[in-house]
Amino acid sequence: MQTIRIPRASSPEAAGVSSRVLSEMMQGILDRQLELHSVMVVRRGQVAWEDFRTPYGPQHPHAMYSVSKSITSIAIGYAVEEGLLRLEDKVADLIPTLREYDKHENLEKLQVVHLLSMCAGKSVSVMIDKAKKHWIKDFGRGKWDYAPGEGWHYCNENIYLLCELLRRASGMCVTDYLMPRLFEPLGIERPYWEHDGFGTETGGWGLFLKTEDLAKIAMCYLDEGKFQGRQVIPANWVRASSRPQRGTDPESRSVDSDGGQGECGYGYCFWMNTVPGSFRMDGMFSQYALIFPQYDACVITTGGELDMGSLYNAIFEHIPALFEEEGEAPGTDIPVFPAYDPLPASERNLAIEEKLQGRCIRFIPTAQPFGKAIGMPLSMMPVMIFFMAADKAGGIDRVHLRFTEDGLKFSWSEGKERNTVLCGMDGSWKKSRITLGGVEFLMACSAMWEGDTLRVRLRNLNSVAERLLTFQFRGRRVRMVPRSSPGLESMTGGAAQALRDNIPNKALGNFLAGAMDKITGLAEPEHLGYMR
Repeated sequence: MQTIRIPRASSPEAAGVSSRVLSEMMQGILDRQLELHSVMVVRRGQVAWEDFRTPYGPQHPHAMYSVSKSITSIAIGYAVEEGLLRLEDKVADLIPTLREYDKHENLEKLQVVHLLSMCAGKSVSVMIDKAKKHWIKDFGRGKWDYAPGEGWHYCNENIYLLCELLRRASGMCVTDYLMPRLFEPLGIERPYWEHDGFGTETGGWGLFLKTEDLAKIAMCYLDEGKFQGRQVIPANWVRASSRPQRGTDPESRSVDSDGGQGECGYGYCFWMNTVPGSFRMDGMFSQYALIFPQYDACVITTGGELDMGSLYNAIFEHIPALFEEEGEAPGTDIPVFPAYDPLPASERNLAIEEKLQGRCIRFIPTAQPFGKAIGMPLSMMPVMIFFMAADKAGGIDRVHLRFTEDGLKFSWSEGKERNTVLCGMDGSWKKSRITLGGVEFLMACSAMWEGDTLRVRLRNLNSVAERLLTFQFRGRRVRMVPRSSPGLESMTGGAAQALRDNIPNKALGNFLAGAMDKITGLAEPEHLGYMR
């Protein structure tokens, strides 16, 4: 496949972007301490500026979360253009098995367009275990909130059904279908996309793309589907999908919280922005493709920041000034992301290292009853990486710690999967590939001794968070304390406050919020084990 790169401008001003305003925008992002992994600003067909937070880099695909919905929408656009599907097609006629689970008259009214615009009328609990692999049944058994087209509610399963519809209509999965139509024309290597047990993509989440890959797709929406003069996405679909098809109900907003910016309207899996004429692809933890056709510009971000409203404001308070400074001389220094540092080099504890060589650490299974009860046993990856996964990892056991001259070989098992990572102990990151929950990840890892305590840092370069592990050794006994960064409390804290704010009965709201505050300790419990 041909390698295609977006041209790089010699300076932001050469692409019509103000270095001064860009500097203010980046300083605002840094001042807010937002957990971003990359930012790219594109204007007039060129990358005006980009920055990646080490050890993340432009070569690493990143979890897209609900940006995946926009890519599913584009796939449906091709299918409509080619006559494989029509917006008015009845979903139950195309997926007759839905009728086995739902006898309601509303099902017979449900059309493809209702799924695309989040107006289907169904709600499916976000807590349903995706590992069950019965997603058509989950949708069919979901409750009806209103008849199709009579309301708006954000529901992941709507977009999964679109992938299933496309698979049945085209005879291939969405990724295969998109390869010759979208990915290859843009020079995008075949991406990984999570799927159900039958090969149908999740649709609403689970896609991994590089920052520049996302920028290329966004650029097509700046020129009615064209990229570098070539028609890639049907122009009619670009216009239809990126204009408001429905107003939205902010009370129905899902976990992809953007601080209330969802009130501006929704297209076909695209969100409208507060700046008129602009819109976005939007994924949890600050995966953004902010598209400004009126300025021939887009801003792309990837990250692990849950407070998306804060990021949205940090960018939009500089729009349109970011694109309005003409004739400005380059030269303003633009702040860049500080690196995620590995653990520092420390004095080695040779006595404990010698005792650990060749020993296997087994953990007591009762260490994680809460995680198992909710279908999320503790994984070496933080909860935010796997909570929407089709195949969840979890159940850490059989840990081996093998020390070398400059590092640590850290091995462990989760279910049937076993992985080994190299951890730098000389103040450097070591990179290793692992597979968890059927998904391959690139890890940057480091470790250090603090007296008799071993600390291990595992940062996932394809996703949103890092795992921090603390090991303490007392004879044959081992105590492991897992934590995440950003912490799980960043998710539960927002949910707790929402309960306090939205439940009329204050006593009940405070009680439920208090229970939510305790989830962190339950979901990430200390593990007790022993050496064999």
